[in-house]
Amino acid sequence: MLIRARISNFMSIGILQELCMISGKARGKREHLHKSKGMNLLRLTAIYGTNASGKSNLISSLEFARKVIVKDIPKGYTNKYNRTNGKNKEKPSHFEFEIKLDEKYYSYGFEIILNKNSIVSEWLYELSPDNKSSEIFYRNLIDERFNLGKYFRNEKIANRLKIYFDDVKRLDSVLFLSEMNRNKTDLYKKKNELSVFRNVFNWFEDSLDINYPDRVFSSYSYFMKKANSDEICEMIKRFDTGITNFKIIDAKREDLSNTIPSDILKKVFDDLEKEITESKKQKRDIESLGALLRGNKDFYIFEVNKNYEVEIKTIEFQHGSSGTFRLSEESDGTRRILELIEILFSENDNKVYIIDEIDRSLHPLLTRQFIKAYLDSLGNKRTQLIITTHESRLLDLDLLRRDEIWFMNNNPDGESELYSLEQYNERFDKKIDKAYLSGRYGAIPNFREE
Repeated sequence: MLIRARISNFMSIGILQELCMISGKARGKREHLHKSKGMNLLRLTAIYGTNASGKSNLISSLEFARKVIVKDIPKGYTNKYNRTNGKNKEKPSHFEFEIKLDEKYYSYGFEIILNKNSIVSEWLYELSPDNKSSEIFYRNLIDERFNLGKYFRNEKIANRLKIYFDDVKRLDSVLFLSEMNRNKTDLYKKKNELSVFRNVFNWFEDSLDINYPDRVFSSYSYFMKKANSDEICEMIKRFDTGITNFKIIDAKREDLSNTIPSDILKKVFDDLEKEITESKKQKRDIESLGALLRGNKDFYIFEVNKNYEVEIKTIEFQHGSSGTFRLSEESDGTRRILELIEILFSENDNKVYIIDEIDRSLHPLLTRQFIKAYLDSLGNKRTQLIITTHESRLLDLDLLRRDEIWFMNNNPDGESELYSLEQYNERFDKKIDKAYLSGRYGAIPNFREE
């Protein structure tokens, strides 16, 4: 789970900004929280702001950091430092994440001079709920310094890490965390102190799921398991899409290749092949094998038959007496609902979903209905949802807690600033949406009279 994210000197973000998922002083709606020893974490955060206030830049900063960690420094970011001050060109940009893995807490981050694509420092600490920290490693590339903390008690492991560091000590384009997860599968077969590198890396690769309005596929996750088909369609009906029923039909292979990127298709088939092989070895029931995958124009079900062959089907939706329609014939709003439903049905409850412009193509009441459905589905899940939105109907203290509402605004220097409604300490009976639209919290357009 995400505890905090801190970003500086990236696009419109100048001085250090912090998004904090630790609960504030709000007392109501305790069921919205994930409760653990010494710390309660929010499972929803809604960020408001005008166009060009920096909301999307905040999301971009998180995605940039993820790309650097999981892959390498992406191209096209050398001028993405904060340009409100010319001196920022030579200053490092800061990316830091505090995360909760099982019952342990970690802080991982790095600094990079974007103009030079040069990493200058990197660190990983284990944290405790009482704000104490234990250094795992600290790396400074300017003076080629590498510190190992007392976390590694095994001298052989510590010496091995120093050897790995020697391989990258002059490489300012490579993160040590990333290097510890490249071609080192055998390193983590036995559980030991080194597992922390794999666990933290996996959080960024598997749990941090970032989505934009124009992005159809997530390259690192499937939509959901086929066993949820009935529930999914029942949920769609609840969103008043006009859909009254559905039927599953065979899909044409040519339709599949025309609507789904080849790399996504390859990953689906490769993963299914692995599941089939494992099921044969362990003589498991094949009924559970399969996956659902949605594209911009259709919705595909991958099933494994009794002969271990993969069959591909799609869905047609019934609209009363009007006949059946393919997903490509449905409205943008219905397709948007299908994109969002993954969050309600995902079997991975460790996900942190970050969605820019969640209200795109949705009626205001549908956006509110989805947020309500998400909050009702939480139970004991550790899922978190961070959204940017303009939808003022969510600014309702009957729906959200004060600490779940954040704003982004531009300061007089043009830099983006992030702050919580908590700092205003509003009453529970306050009409937050009206106060927001009247400009009490900033983060709204300022129109000039001519």
